[in-house]
Amino acid sequence: MNIHELHSPDGAVGAGKRKGRGHGSGNGKTAGRGHKGQKSRSGGGTRIGFEGGQMPLARRVPKRGFNNIFAKPLTAINVTALERFSDGETVDARTLLETGVLSKCVYGVKILGRGEITKKLTVKASAFSESAKKKIEEAGGKAEVV
Repeated sequence: MNIHELHSPDGAVGAGKRKGRGHGSGNGKTAGRGHKGQKSRSGGGTRIGFEGGQMPLARRVPKRGFNNIFAKPLTAINVTALERFSDGETVDARTLLETGVLSKCVYGVKILGRGEITKKLTVKASAFSESAKKKIEEAGGKAEVV
């Protein structure tokens, strides 16, 4: 198949509504905007979150603590999930994605210590909890921070 042979399925693309083209079109005169008012004007309307002058919800609700907007959250998995790999294997984010342990990994992986591990693995991750690192090393493996 070539790019010039691609086409939309039947019914996927309909003709656009032609507004303001007379009474017979069903969208004439006011073109579906009604009569007068802010929303009938060109460029009219309100910004997102505007509540007609009432104090907006985002400002009414109390805020506490600190929210880091630049935080890069790591995808967390437990030591138990590593048990599926064979002895002596190297496990990293790519391997976890390929085997289906993770569905997506945007910023990196953190290994947490829930469960047990019996296999000797070399695990490469962005971060490890203390207990996870200890369990991996006790099983004879290595925990490498990438």
